[in-house]
Amino acid sequence: MAFQIAEYHSIKKELESYQAQLIAVSKKKPIEDILEAIDTGQKNFGENYVQELVEKESHFKGNVNWHFIGHLQSNKVKMIAPFVTLIQGVDSFKLLQEINKEGKKIDKVIDCLLQVHIAQEETKFGFSEEEVESLLLFPELVEMENIKIKGLMGMASFSSDTSLLKKEFSSLKKLFDNSKLMSLEPDAFDTLSIGMSSDYKIALDCGSTMIRIGSTLFGERN
Repeated sequence: MAFQIAEYHSIKKELESYQAQLIAVSKKKPIEDILEAIDTGQKNFGENYVQELVEKESHFKGNVNWHFIGHLQSNKVKMIAPFVTLIQGVDSFKLLQEINKEGKKIDKVIDCLLQVHIAQEETKFGFSEEEVESLLLFPELVEMENIKIKGLMGMASFSSDTSLLKKEFSSLKKLFDNSKLMSLEPDAFDTLSIGMSSDYKIALDCGSTMIRIGSTLFGERN
């Protein structure tokens, strides 16, 4: 299934009033579909798997802004550090330390989002609200000169219950606002990445600044 151009323009128009950014989730999708998306005007893409992202980057050589949105293992940070635009799924202090270490090696400040566990499912990764607040007060964070915490990311429950989704997104927006005040660089703490194909409209109404859309733009994955 090719890139859905009409859906793309419809979503982009929706985002204008929210001043939110669109990340096209291209995991498991062929290079041809990504090229079609680029020709349509999309530059920001999200990938979940390190090996797949490295392979795709080799085709574009810096012409795409890559967001890593999956669960990232510490030993694979070095593979994406040189070219990644934003690591969205930072879910442990250990991972943050590793990103900083790899950033230092290549003299690059790597932008990150802290992933917060807001869903009912235990299978999803992320910090608790309390852990985020504690992390932002860690003295060690000041010493990490090769990372920049840009905000928070979360995934809501896999549910059709709109009241539940709104509750989860709203709680994360509240944490985002509080965390911004605690951040070392409040002006740079500007990204709340919530909302996917099935729930992005609710997320936008709850304050999302970045949505991650896959199936609506590229069709269902095999």
